[in-house]
Amino acid sequence: MKVNLIVILGPTASGKTTLAAQLAKELGSEIISADSRQVYRGMDLGTGKDLSDYCVDGVAIPCHLIDMVDPDVDFSVFDYQQRFFRCFAEISSRGVLPILVGGTGLYLESVLQGYRMCAVSENPPLRNELAQEPMESLVRRFLAIRPGAHNRSDLLDRSRLIRAIEIAEHSRHHLLPAVPRIEALIAGVRWERSLLRERITGRLRQRLAAGMIEEVRALHAKGISWERLHYFGLEYRYIGLYLQGNLDYQTMFQTLNTKIHQFAKRQETWFRRMERNGTIIHWLDGADPIPFRKIIDDKVLKTDS
Repeated sequence: MKVNLIVILGPTASGKTTLAAQLAKELGSEIISADSRQVYRGMDLGTGKDLSDYCVDGVAIPCHLIDMVDPDVDFSVFDYQQRFFRCFAEISSRGVLPILVGGTGLYLESVLQGYRMCAVSENPPLRNELAQEPMESLVRRFLAIRPGAHNRSDLLDRSRLIRAIEIAEHSRHHLLPAVPRIEALIAGVRWERSLLRERITGRLRQRLAAGMIEEVRALHAKGISWERLHYFGLEYRYIGLYLQGNLDYQTMFQTLNTKIHQFAKRQETWFRRMERNGTIIHWLDGADPIPFRKIIDDKVLKTDS
């Protein structure tokens, strides 16, 4: 089966979006985002939603699956996968090769590994039963059904954990729908550790100077609670703590900077696990597009001709 999707992944601040946009211009492609926070409207600087990157030499590159829902709406991996497959089918039907770009490992794997998921209605009797159980018991119950679950963030929030159990229980007794076949050519962007740290810190300073604190303040003013902002993590969590007076500016900056570095390491760990599980990733040092462009010429363009 010939390649029907190009993927560019990498840790935060690695330059993967710029690379994807440049490649999309060359190939006449369109970009599909794989970022779990860029789906939210109004969350721009804090999520790295650099819309200017999607304009290359005066050419606007179409980008999909950003700015889809408001921040007070829950958006799941299932929601993402469903929207991705619809978007993928529509772009492909026009004879265009989509480029998937992002660093949310769970979103990427839901597509590349074809997670089989389905819409599940609420189960009131089950919810009533689970409401009586402590968190430790809920965690054990979920892991008994899904011992290999990758999304462990569900284990930290009671409502999400109950919903995860609800979905897992439903899946035990119902056939799951088939998903489209994806044949992806995957590139990963990497930097030497000290250089990536410099990029992360430099970008954080730029975004704070560009008004990231004001963005978080405006979200709260529009009715997004501090608890909800805390849920989004990183920039929204620690700037929220600063705005509430729980952190001074310097402590906020230092803590946030450290947390973003740690997040980048977790992303890299996820990508290495993908490789161990059989995903072939062509690594590019410093977002150098030339080696990957040669692979595309060989595996995509020559095949088409």
